[in-house]
Amino acid sequence: MLQVRPNCECCDRDLPGDSPEALICSFECTFCSDCANQRLHGTCPNCGGELLPRPRRPADKLELYPASRERVHVHVPDGCPQAVES
Repeated sequence: MLQVRPNCECCDRDLPGDSPEALICSFECTFCSDCANQRLHGTCPNCGGELLPRPRRPADKLELYPASRERVHVHVPDGCPQAVES
């Protein structure tokens, strides 16, 4: 089951479990659409993987299987690093 992290690792924006704005890589690194598209160019800065829309967990399932409360955030002054374009 996906961890469904609650925030963008770059800008720390809240990303609820049903947010259409969340993108993830195969390791579940999580980013908002703004950071993923404008800053990272669709590539995870942690593993180099592709960032794709995170599946949304329906509200009734969020009650039974809640999203993670553990926030992951890159702690550097300007947010996450720029992804290297191939």
